[in-house]
Amino acid sequence: MNIAFLAHDKKKELMVQFCTAYKSILSKHNLFATATTGRLIADNTGLPITMLLSHKQGGHQQINARIAYNEIDLVLLFTDPNSNDVYDDANMIETIRHCDKQNVPIATNLASAEMFIMGIQRGDLDWREMLHTKPRY
Repeated sequence: MNIAFLAHDKKKELMVQFCTAYKSILSKHNLFATATTGRLIADNTGLPITMLLSHKQGGHQQINARIAYNEIDLVLLFTDPNSNDVYDDANMIETIRHCDKQNVPIATNLASAEMFIMGIQRGDLDWREMLHTKPRY
């Protein structure tokens, strides 16, 4: 399963704590993140992460493109509801929109992220794997 991580600045530490707590589950999957978030997760957990561009350089757009091509199976986007950054909010809305279009599960807070991770462990999201199988010709 391909999992993408994004986090507003004030939620990056929470994302690291989340990844530390669920390291044993996450280690079995392909992980992607924007540069700063990915570096923090990798440095603190040792998890291998494919790091994309930073948020300001287009990392959100890279993740959105992967979502559009069904290359991402789950998005964990820890948002700061108190943020006044219009650029961050626009990117967040765009990512949610891409997930909705492609039927990709997305968690925007710790509670929903924990539900998805426990679901992954139980196999509840295995249906996403069918989207990666190549048609036979």
